Amino acid sequence: MIPVDKIESKFCFVLAAAKRARQLQAGAKTLIKTSARKSTRAAMEEVVAGVVPYDLPSIEGEADDGKGKKGKSKRAEK
Repeated sequence: MIPVDKIESKFCFVLAAAKRARQLQAGAKTLIKTSARKSTRAAMEEVVAGVVPYDLPSIEGEADDGKGKKGKSKRAEK
């Protein structure tokens, strides 16, 4: 089981693990020692271990309130 406290954004985690799983299926070697047989599980373990960096890019024009939630746009205020 992957500890939830190590995951900042589930969305980013899933995207990073999916991309890494595709790389593993294409023949890439694992970056950590794992007992996982499936590439998806190995990819998730790599992301949690921090050897696969990921980041959610900010979208231009949206304000971030610091809690991971986006602020209202100017259109919504009218």
